[in-house]
Amino acid sequence: MSQSYRTERDSMGELQVPADALYGAQTQRAADNFPISGLRMPRAFIRALGLVKAAAAEANGSLGHLKPAMAKSISKTALRVAEGEFDAHFPIDVFQTGSGTSSNMNANEVIAHVAGGKVHPNDHVNYGQSSNDVIPTTIQVSAAIEAEQHLLPALKHLKKTIDAKGRKLGKVVKTGRTHLMDAMPLTMAQELSGWSAQIGSAIERIEDSLKRMRRLPLGGSAIGTGINADPKFGPEVAKQLKKLTKVKFESADNYFEGISSQDAAVELSGQLKALACALMKIANDLRWMNSGPLAGLGEIELKALQPGSSIMPGKVNPVIPEAVCMVAAQVIGNDAAITVGGQAGNFQLNVMLPMIANNLLQSIEILANSSRLLADDAIESFVVKQDRLKEALGRNPILVTALNSVIGYEAAAKIAKRAYAEGRPVMDVAKEMTKLSDAELKKLLDPTALTKGGIPSGS
Repeated sequence: MSQSYRTERDSMGELQVPADALYGAQTQRAADNFPISGLRMPRAFIRALGLVKAAAAEANGSLGHLKPAMAKSISKTALRVAEGEFDAHFPIDVFQTGSGTSSNMNANEVIAHVAGGKVHPNDHVNYGQSSNDVIPTTIQVSAAIEAEQHLLPALKHLKKTIDAKGRKLGKVVKTGRTHLMDAMPLTMAQELSGWSAQIGSAIERIEDSLKRMRRLPLGGSAIGTGINADPKFGPEVAKQLKKLTKVKFESADNYFEGISSQDAAVELSGQLKALACALMKIANDLRWMNSGPLAGLGEIELKALQPGSSIMPGKVNPVIPEAVCMVAAQVIGNDAAITVGGQAGNFQLNVMLPMIANNLLQSIEILANSSRLLADDAIESFVVKQDRLKEALGRNPILVTALNSVIGYEAAAKIAKRAYAEGRPVMDVAKEMTKLSDAELKKLLDPTALTKGGIPSGS
């Protein structure tokens, strides 16, 4: 079936555009110029771009720069863009012009086309704006919305799930490990409290970074001076966006920073990387604890979700922790690219904006989704194998550490080495090698008591 076309014009001349396309010549040129990855700008970015255009139209209407009817028409159409109604008409590759001008004009053309009448993409939809302040603003709006509405709730759910599991396992004692080797005992609740604190710290870091992400550079226009923009425009757009999203956006004090740099995005990405490291640590702890079931640690049993092998019947793998580890690796890679992108602010403009947007939003999305899976399909549902924990505790020679303050390090070391060499419980060896009574040894070597810290005393 042959494709029909129409002729569109821009400042460079005429161009053939698919007859049913809602965009115009500039979008088509960009689609033709960048057949690179097949990746389109993320849904969250297009949503935010629609919201920015709607807020800008409302601001221009209230400031008297657009007639009320036109401002309302642009705003309503832009909100339809935000809702995803026209996503098929945003064809431009992520790897495009570094300022994101193509995506800005894509939105301007679609909104002008759908709004109809005398609405012009540059003169009306883009009034008081430049791609150079629209795209950085859209990055910040999209990241702030996604982090506040999806990532932070997911992390709070994960922390709540860890805390609830910890409360259930408060009296379960297990062998601690350092260097993957046996160490002093701790409770499962204590172990999980470390995970919870990691997630809590990640939440605090992300919330702090979002303070900078909410300071929008719209109003700076082409380079930050605000040329062709009403001085009241930026603050009014921030006010309108706050109304539309319930996110506490504000106009930046310095537009030059927000247009020439992506420091806020780099900062947030760095906090996402820190979160990725925390999630990978937690996921790998779960993998080790679940290892076996016979030849590994076998401390817990994760919920069986799917067959683990195409050739080994009955094998079940820790698929959720594995997926979380891959997410963490991707986020760390995204952060490396964002870091390089953040350095691409030459003079008055950063020129790696679309890539930064894509990577930042992907990191937020996959961290949010995987955090919920980790909570619901791994941590909430794992079962503790108490017999394995007790067996390992009883044979752990490192319990002899509790005797240091009573018999000294050297004597305790001899007991530990003999207990390990002979495969015997440290209690039995200590009876033979010390003058301590059974009662004293039981008190000193009680694993539960040892989880409470302090200086053990046998008297």
